[in-house]
Amino acid sequence: MNFPDYDDKTAFLGEWGRFQKTVFTLLCLSVIPNGFNGLSMVFLGDTPAHYCLIPADLNITDEWRQASVASDGDAGDSRVSKCSRHRLDIIQNYSDRGLNPWVDVNVSTIPRENCLDGWEYDRSTYISTIVSEWDLVCSDDWKAPLTTSIFFFGVLMGSVISGQLSDRFGRKIVFFVTMGIQTAFTLIQVFSPSWLIFCLLFFIVGMGQISNYVSAFVLGMEILSGSVRDIFSTLGVCVFFSVGYMILPLTAYFLRDWRMLLIVLTIPGFFYIPLWWFIPESPRWLLSQGRVKEAEAILRKAAKMNGVQAPDVIFPRLQSMENTGKMQTFNLFVLVKSTNIRCITFLLSLVWFTVSIGYCALSLNTSNLHGNIYVNSLLSAVVEVPALIMAWLMFRCWPRRLCLSSTLLLGGLVLLIIHFIPEDLNSVSISLVMLGKFGLSAAFSIAYPASAELYPTVLRSSALGVCSMVSRVGSITAPYFIYLGSYYRSLPYILIGGLNVFSGLLCLLLPESLGCPLPEAISHMQTVVGCKKRHPRSSTRL
Repeated sequence: MNFPDYDDKTAFLGEWGRFQKTVFTLLCLSVIPNGFNGLSMVFLGDTPAHYCLIPADLNITDEWRQASVASDGDAGDSRVSKCSRHRLDIIQNYSDRGLNPWVDVNVSTIPRENCLDGWEYDRSTYISTIVSEWDLVCSDDWKAPLTTSIFFFGVLMGSVISGQLSDRFGRKIVFFVTMGIQTAFTLIQVFSPSWLIFCLLFFIVGMGQISNYVSAFVLGMEILSGSVRDIFSTLGVCVFFSVGYMILPLTAYFLRDWRMLLIVLTIPGFFYIPLWWFIPESPRWLLSQGRVKEAEAILRKAAKMNGVQAPDVIFPRLQSMENTGKMQTFNLFVLVKSTNIRCITFLLSLVWFTVSIGYCALSLNTSNLHGNIYVNSLLSAVVEVPALIMAWLMFRCWPRRLCLSSTLLLGGLVLLIIHFIPEDLNSVSISLVMLGKFGLSAAFSIAYPASAELYPTVLRSSALGVCSMVSRVGSITAPYFIYLGSYYRSLPYILIGGLNVFSGLLCLLLPESLGCPLPEAISHMQTVVGCKKRHPRSSTRL
């Protein structure tokens, strides 16, 4: 169905009435749980200091009890081994004979054994995490990072499924169903009896988390208009996501037990249930489905809230077409069917993939900074706010592809400079890393609205779902970029910086959407630089 003049037909509502304020505020507030749920593993899965447990009923002297935990160095080395201890049967024999460690016996020559009785964990920072709960250390230390990867695999799956469901069944129903999934399964996680069950539930939480975020974003993009839409897409949802990120360390500071932390983080989700009666379905989506009367009913209610008079017939031409037949639906293959859509999808996928690697890698790498983990996490969230404000200011008047390119180049080039900084200038390197994250945070916030403006209503949610899926692939690979730093300190920054500079240059080929109405059908899409626009015969019916 063709309705390119939607913005003109709904101009009577104005841009910032009571209706728009309500939708803007409620959708932004709904994003907050996505912020703390998406990054909760920073505290849920942190690994406390640990060493082998020596059974309390073992009858040995205090000196031998202290010496029984192996060290990673020579005598006097304070680095306690995390995964081995000296053989207790030998130590029991020495203790019974009255021998003293390091005086009568060279403890370093005593054979070692694994932590057969479990581990003792430092409780100064946490009461418990999933690591200390299920002993995800030493030979099982691979399970902790895998838990995060499983969450992102869920996010990846949700990115694809939710987009298609949203385009088929509506933005609103997917928004609330996924919000319920995220809240319910996070609560069920509290009662996880094992690591495997926790991971299975975490996968489902990941599906709900991204699906809820994308559906809220698409709803706002399609309901709001003009400068308000720009504020919502570049500043509103992103800032409230950061607010959720900020809430996480503040909450975790007072709740050091992972189960109690999850319970408290689940509570806000139940307060969003009444929003069903205040957040409407997207009129644009209803029109794309031929449900003109329902779309007009929503707009008339909005006009009443704003205190303006709606026309007797808002979409006269469409109303006569309402019952002409079932609306055509599309699958993901449409995104690669024509040369133009294929090029746009490829370029945007590259941007989302590279910026996600950079953003997630730099965020995860903050755990390597010296200092308090709660303070570091809070600072990592706060630094995003000025980046988002800059992105919003740029998005107001700059061409979209220039906004995207400049922020990617800023983040990428700054990271490349780190290679030339001497190792002893840690403060300079850290400052450049934070500046790089500043640029990539801005690029990430611009990527959402810039992508949404290029795809038509009939494909927008599915396309954003695919872009989000590609970005989650980047998120999954991000920890491995950090791991490369163990071989060469600057290698992660060289790779991440190079990839983002490359994508920053290529995105200049994208179509420009500044000042253009949101496309409603495939035939309304703009073309990539250097690509001739084709008008397939079937597109005239969309």
